[in-house]
Amino acid sequence: MQDKYTFEYATIRIVPRVEREEFFNVGVIVFSKKKKYLGIKVHICPDKLAAFNADLDLAQYQAYLNAWELVCEGTAAAGRIGAMELSDRFRWLTACRSTVIQSSKTHPGLCEDPEQMLAEIFAKNVL
Repeated sequence: MQDKYTFEYATIRIVPRVEREEFFNVGVIVFSKKKKYLGIKVHICPDKLAAFNADLDLAQYQAYLNAWELVCEGTAAAGRIGAMELSDRFRWLTACRSTVIQSSKTHPGLCEDPEQMLAEIFAKNVL
């Protein structure tokens, strides 16, 4: 039997009108300190976005989420935040904020493979 490792995850949400606090899930971010893993998976359903407001700009939301992906990858394009340690990047992305892209509270768990867990949580919470 393989060892299980602790991980944390948060669901990424689009909040088209922050004042109304309505949202829909568009992604998941998973962090495992022991496995040195930080991964993100996102997908915006255009029909869901249009259901909230037909005037919303899909490209703008995708650009915001692309920036989150750069931070997860730790690339130079992510700037100073991308140079931080994995745990610091995860905490920065999952910090409470009042903006159109938000994350849920973080949730802990145990897994053998954090990348596989990311795919499972994504399929359950987003698709």
